Amino acid sequence: MEHRNILNAALLWTLSLVLVSVPILTFAQEKSSSPPSAVAPAAPSTGAAPASAAAAPQPKIDKGDTAWMLTSAALVLMMTIPGLFLFYGGLVRGKNVLGTIMHSFIIVALISIQWVLWGYSLAFGPDQGGIIGSLAWLGLNGVGADPNPDYAATIPHQTFMIYQLMFAIITPALITGTFAERVKFSTFIVFILLWATFIYDPLAHWVWGKGGWMGVNGGMGALDFAGGTVVHISSGVSALVAALMFGKRIGYPQEAMPPHNLPLSVIGASLLWVGWFGFNAGSALAADGLATSAFVATNTATAAATLSWMAMDWIYRGKPTVLGAASGAVAGLVAITPASGFVGPISAIWIGIAGGVVCSIACSLKPKLGYDDSLDVVGVHGVGGTVGALATGLFASKAVNPAGNDGLFFGNPGQLWIQFVAVIATWILAIVGTVVILSILKAIMGLRVTNEEETIGLDLSQHNERAYE
Repeated sequence: MEHRNILNAALLWTLSLVLVSVPILTFAQEKSSSPPSAVAPAAPSTGAAPASAAAAPQPKIDKGDTAWMLTSAALVLMMTIPGLFLFYGGLVRGKNVLGTIMHSFIIVALISIQWVLWGYSLAFGPDQGGIIGSLAWLGLNGVGADPNPDYAATIPHQTFMIYQLMFAIITPALITGTFAERVKFSTFIVFILLWATFIYDPLAHWVWGKGGWMGVNGGMGALDFAGGTVVHISSGVSALVAALMFGKRIGYPQEAMPPHNLPLSVIGASLLWVGWFGFNAGSALAADGLATSAFVATNTATAAATLSWMAMDWIYRGKPTVLGAASGAVAGLVAITPASGFVGPISAIWIGIAGGVVCSIACSLKPKLGYDDSLDVVGVHGVGGTVGALATGLFASKAVNPAGNDGLFFGNPGQLWIQFVAVIATWILAIVGTVVILSILKAIMGLRVTNEEETIGLDLSQHNERAYE
C-alpha cells in the first residue's frame, strides 16, 4: 500500500509539473504569431464583421469554404445526435434512458422547423434596435444561394443559415440534462419552443447578428467566437433556474443514482470532442488559417481540462475516474469555445486548466448548495461558459485574429470589462426569461410527471417503451 501511495504521489507530481511548466512560454507564442495567412471571409468569426465595408471582398462563393462549412454543420449536428444523447443517456438510470435520448432527438426536429419558419430571421435578420432581427427572412424568404457579406462572403447564405441551425439545436438540448428523469414530455416540447424563440434567438442576435448591441458586428465589442455566452452560459444558467423550479428527483440525495451505462457516456463525450471541431473551427466560416488556429486551441484546451479534472479526482477522491476525465473534456470544450478563435495554444492550456479545475469544484458543491441538477449542466456549461467568456477578456490577441481585440494580458484591460458586461447581460436574460416561461407552463401544464410515473421511469410512463428487456 505504501508503494502504491508513493507511485500515486509521483504521478500527480509529474502531471502537476507538466501543467504548470507553461509559464516559461507565457504568451510568447501569441505575441510573436502572425495573423493567419489564408484569405479570410467577410466575417472571420461567427460574430465578427469585416474591418471596413470598403475592404470587404466582393461576394463570391468559394467551393472549399462551402465544403468545409457543410462538413462543420454535420459535425455540430453529430454533437447532438448521437453525441449528447449518448452522453446524457448513459448518465441517467436505465428506466429513463429512452426518455433522455428522445429529448435530444426531438429537439433536432422541432428546432429545425422553428429555425426555418422564424428563428433564423429573429436571430440574424435585419436589425431592430440592436435587440432582435426583423421577420424579413420569415420562412427563409431571401435566404438563398448567394452569399450575404454581412456574415460570410464566400459561402451561400443558406449554408451559413444551416450551420447556425446546428447551434440553435444543441443549446436547448444541453438544458435537458438538468431536469432529466422527471420532466413531462408535453411540457418539455412547449418549453423548448418558447425558450428557443424568446431567449436563444434574441441572444444570438445580440452577440452575432449584424447590428446586435453586444457583439463586434456593430455592438460594444464582446468577443464570443463560437458560443460561450450564446450557447453555454444561456443553457447553463437556464438549467439552474429549471433545477430550482422542477425540484429534486424522488429520493435525491439520499438514494444513490449512479450512471447506468458509463461506457455509453464516454462514447458520447468522445463524439462531442470530435464534433466540437466543427463547432469552433467551423466558426471561422472559411477553410483558412483562422479555422486551423481555432482547431488547435480547441484540442489543446480540451486535453488540459481532461488532465486537470482527472488530477482533481485523483487528489480529492483518491482515484482517477473515467467519468471525471470525460466530464473534464466537456468542460474544456465549453471553456475554450468563446476564446477559440482569439487565442493561441499556450493561452488555450491555461483556459483548459481553469475550465477543468473550476468546473470540477462547481459540480462537487452541488449537494451542499441543495439543488438537483441531474447531469451537472450548471457546473459544466453555466460555470464553464462563464470562465471561458471572462478568460477571453484576458487572453484574446489580435496577433491570432486581427478582427478581434486584445485582452488584458495583451494590453487592453477594457476588453475584460466588456466580457464581464456580456456575461452579466446573458445571465439576466437567461434567468428572467426561463423563470417567466417555466412559471407560465407550471400554471398551465405542470412541469413534472406524477410521483408514480417518476418511480416507474420516463421510458414507460411517457413513451410506453423499455430500453432493455
